[in-house]
Amino acid sequence: MLDAAIDFNLLIGAGGAVRSFKQGATIFKEGDQASELYVVQNGSVRIQLGNRLLSTLYFNDIFGEMALIEGGPRSASAIAATDVTLVTISEKQFLFLVSQTPNFALQVMRALARRLRTANKSTFW
Repeated sequence: MLDAAIDFNLLIGAGGAVRSFKQGATIFKEGDQASELYVVQNGSVRIQLGNRLLSTLYFNDIFGEMALIEGGPRSASAIAATDVTLVTISEKQFLFLVSQTPNFALQVMRALARRLRTANKSTFW
């Protein structure tokens, strides 16, 4: 979870769309092209690589940002673990948010850093 609460009104005001998925629905699949990142507003999302669970995300968690930032395909799949409401942020909206609220960029970087730290702990050298 992020260190500070995300202002969902700010995200929606920046053009973020609210999307809902039923439990078990696929939000995106590994290999899909990325056009947006997601912020969990309600519910939970499983991030999976094949059948392996990588993470479960909850309120205020961000996901899908890596592929959006680097322009590559999705590196894992996202599945609704419960009925879930998400706010989507396109690259254009992301750039607007960063320019208007630099703390949003810091929140995204912190999420990426936590994931990298977790991955480093589970990697055997």
